[in-house]
Amino acid sequence: MLQLTDVTKTYPTPQGALHVLDGVDLHLGAGESLALMGESGSGKSTLLHLAAGLDLPDRGDIHLDGERLSTLGEPRRAALRRQQLGLVFQQFHLVPSLSVADNLSLQARLAEREDNHWTQHLLARLGLAGLNDRYPEQLSGGQQQRLAIGRALAAKPRLLLADEPTGNLDETAADEVLDLLASLVDESGCALLMVTHSARVAAPMDRCLRLQHGRLAEPGE
Repeated sequence: MLQLTDVTKTYPTPQGALHVLDGVDLHLGAGESLALMGESGSGKSTLLHLAAGLDLPDRGDIHLDGERLSTLGEPRRAALRRQQLGLVFQQFHLVPSLSVADNLSLQARLAEREDNHWTQHLLARLGLAGLNDRYPEQLSGGQQQRLAIGRALAAKPRLLLADEPTGNLDETAADEVLDLLASLVDESGCALLMVTHSARVAAPMDRCLRLQHGRLAEPGE
């Protein structure tokens, strides 16, 4: 589903070049879940943005569902994101002027893959049934994050990318959201790449890798 080969990313700084990723190799199979750990500033979010085609590497190849991202123009990469990816961030990025129901179905409509039965199932599983007409500001933080997860899954993506999806929640709400995320990912059959700094959050994933000094390794190496 996702393949990174010898991926390098460098950013210029007043102190010189900052090597964020240095020859990273990563493989994620269909339906597999992988936690990507590392300290703040280690490049986890950069790797996620590259995997989503939001940025391109300085060197190396990224293949998403068999397509080489560096050979695609931005319109094609955007279309690939709509059709194949679900994105969940620490900031919820809900549309304030849209209702719960419209926020939930937004991604699916953009992908022309709206499924009313699946949407209603998601609303029920997310604990948002009966809140269709409310707006994001009328929801709790946990409800907003569950809505963001539902929006990402509504189009039945093949790969879900999650960047610290519970970072703004207290531990109880975070555990509830993570349990729900894992359950819905299993139901949808998509692959999951989750960025986290927490070993507790990473524990249920199929695999875990740590990003340190620009390179990936198994935890403890």
